[in-house]
Order: sequence, then C-alpha cells, then structure tokens
Amino acid sequence: MTGTAGAGTGTATGTARQQRSSGLRYAYGTNGLADLRLADALALLADLGYDGVGLTLDHMHLDPLAPDLARRTATVGRTLGRHGLSATVETGARYVLDPRRKHHPTLLDPDPEARAARLELLLKAVRVTADLGAHALHFFSGTLPDGVDAHTGWPRFVDGVGALLAAAQAAGVALAVEPEPGHLLGDLAAFHRLRSSLGEPEGLGLTLDVGHCLCLEPEPPHECVRAAAPWLRHVQIEDMRRGVHEHLPFGEGEMDVPPVLAALREARYGGLVTVELPRHSHAGPDCARDALRFLRRAEARAASSGGAAGPGGAAERPLPETERGAAPC
Repeated sequence: MTGTAGAGTGTATGTARQQRSSGLRYAYGTNGLADLRLADALALLADLGYDGVGLTLDHMHLDPLAPDLARRTATVGRTLGRHGLSATVETGARYVLDPRRKHHPTLLDPDPEARAARLELLLKAVRVTADLGAHALHFFSGTLPDGVDAHTGWPRFVDGVGALLAAAQAAGVALAVEPEPGHLLGDLAAFHRLRSSLGEPEGLGLTLDVGHCLCLEPEPPHECVRAAAPWLRHVQIEDMRRGVHEHLPFGEGEMDVPPVLAALREARYGGLVTVELPRHSHAGPDCARDALRFLRRAEARAASSGGAAGPGGAAERPLPETERGAAPC
C-alpha cells in the first residue's frame, strides 16, 4: 500500500486492547455505529479491544462528497494510528449519492452520467484507502435497474470495474468485491465470472460475508471460506438464517461460528474480520462489546476443538445475560 497516514501503526490507548501475536484480527463496521461521531467510534473500538475498523464512507463518517477530503482523511489516519487500529474502506453507504434511492446509482445504470458518478465515488475511495494505508477497498455491483437485464448489465459492470482496477493498481490498493444477495454479483460463482472477464487480475480480490454464505451459497460457510481462501482480502461476519438476508447479532441466527473462524485460521488469513451489523446503530456500543466477546470465545472454542461443528451443526449459543451487560444489543 502507498498510504502515508499510518492506519496500521501507533500505540493503542484503549485500556481493554490486547495485542496478540497470533489469532484473527477483529474489526467492527462504522455502519453499525452511525449514531456516534467517528472519533468517538474509533476510541470505543480501541477501548473494547478491536484490531481495526470497517470504515464506511458516508455523510456521518468521512463524507466522500464534502470539501477537503484529503485533509479530513489525514485526520482520520492520525486517529487510527493513535489507537493502533487498522482499516478497510467500505463503499456501501445507502444514500450517499442519491438521497431517495438506496445504493443508487451503480455501475449498472443505463445513464452514462449516473455510472460515472458511482465510478467517481469509487475512485475517491481508492485515494482514501491509499492515504489511510488501509488493507483493502470494498465495493459491490448493486442490483439491476428496472428494465436492465443481466446480459446488458454485466458488460457495464466489467467496464466500470476495469477502470477502477487500473486506478487501484496505480495506487497500490487491493480491491475486494462483495457478493451481495440480490445483486448482479450475488455469489461466489459470479465473483469468479468477474475475475475471468477481466483476465484474472491479481489486484481483484474478494470481500466474503460469511453470513451471505449461510444465506444462499450451497456449501456451508466454513467450506466457502476454504474455497475462497486464495482471493480473500476482507471478511465480514455476523449471524444470519438460511435463506433470509438479515444481519443478526451472534446467537440470534443459525451460524456455526467456530468452524468459520477455524477455516480462516487454517487459511492463514491476515486481514480484518469485520462485524457487520448495519441496522443496530441504536445499540452500537453494546453490540460491539458483545460481538467481540462472542468471537474471542468462539475462536478459543475452535482452537480447542479443531473447529468442528457442534452436534447437528448447531449454532453457537448467545452469551449469558450476565456477560452481555445491562443493555444488550
């Protein structure tokens, strides 16, 4: 990476932070802390003991459309460094470009100017990622617009990603596209189709949301991790139920977490494992606290048991109420 702000350097100030010589590196997405100022969110995550943050570029957290982006990015970089937090930059803000249509416009839009607006946002995100020294830039395809079929939308997406890839490679930024349920690029098979369409470029990697694997992939999440291991640049995690795209706190869905963490360790994955709870900002600090406790316990269980699924593949149980605190998420 060519970043200069040193997001991955510095000494953490959080009292609960633990520097570990081995094990997975956990982060929490700022889209689940939307009610906090960004500086407060980063201080919270450091104090809880997180290793990093999934930084969604949005109006409340490092607005990519406001003036002086480079200066504001440098300020965020210094804050990350002071807390010893690494970062992944995420571009999934719901209404950052269009205040009335979620995630619009996209690289699939029939209007060339609309597609150009999405590409310009992604190119700004490349610069932010480089300046922060973040380890990956996350993006997704979006849904097909009304009246646009996959045959028409796919070449538009490939062209847009090709332009983004050129800028990212010039900046030393790793791209991590996310298969998103209901999107044009909706599963791992579509990711491999994109790689093939672009000539299998080294700079194009994968954001694997393991909840999405449980939601719609034919293989269980831990097997998805193994299959995707060579291309993993970023991992998102939460609980979920089969066939239902709803991000849930751990213990409220059907995810068997220890085998997933065991597969990530087996793959020697060194990036961030980011908790993705974008609809839980109302209880963000409690959710962040509970999630890290859960993941640390699940990782210890995976290490002690070899990562095998429980009887019948049952999901990890919720934390006891005494551990979750007086106001659980």
